[in-house]
Amino acid sequence: MTALLEPMRTGRLARRNPVAKLLAALIPAVALIATLDPVTPAVILALLLLAVPFTGVDGRSLLRRSRPLLLAALMVGLVNAVFGRTDTGLLLLELGPLSVTSGGAMTGLGIALRVLGVALPGVLVLAATDPVDLADSLVQQLRVPPKFAYGTLAALRLLPLLGEEWQTIAMARRARGFDAGRSPVAAVRLFASQVLALLVVAIRRGTRLATAMDARGFDSGVPRTYARTQVLTAADLGLVAMAVAASTLAVRVSVGIGAWRPLFGA
Repeated sequence: MTALLEPMRTGRLARRNPVAKLLAALIPAVALIATLDPVTPAVILALLLLAVPFTGVDGRSLLRRSRPLLLAALMVGLVNAVFGRTDTGLLLLELGPLSVTSGGAMTGLGIALRVLGVALPGVLVLAATDPVDLADSLVQQLRVPPKFAYGTLAALRLLPLLGEEWQTIAMARRARGFDAGRSPVAAVRLFASQVLALLVVAIRRGTRLATAMDARGFDSGVPRTYARTQVLTAADLGLVAMAVAASTLAVRVSVGIGAWRPLFGA
């Protein structure tokens, strides 16, 4: 969690407006949600990987942040490949003169690529965005209520602390002799009790933080001023336009080779 929330403050993408980056990450997700085929997410992922060297985000760091995402996509794809079924029980892709026919395997591949295509742009944007800048931009550009924007910022700041609390609770329990041994039932019981302990800690931290923010006037209703001004530039609009162009290209390629399968189509 700490690795996911640690921003990379250098690079071209880090200098762009946070709201523009957020829109650029959401646009491909809209295109991917609208289709079930594997070609559209594959094209979007290929274009995204080609663009990573130009964003200033380190490839190794991006891979480290994306490991949970890759594992989740693999598991979702395997489950759907084994147990999933298409509407007709058979998926037929017309690739020019070549026809590829398969069932659950292509369905699982398409869903796994969709998971990556939807989530990976968000990971990239999160890696290149400071949470404070994001909260400021939400308030200034999107007119999000400051109470919500800065409350979300405070919650993001607390997430790494919860990871540390989890490790502290686990070590304290181990020091007191709480060990499941080889019993899976005992392991589940200890895990549930540790989750409950973490929940109690989170509620206490959240209550103290809410009181501190209230004491500092976050809920006073008085118009706020901004110490950090966020502006939208032509380069920010260009980033959004490139996201639209990439999504349009992916859809056109999918339609052109006959792989397009709209979610709510016939």
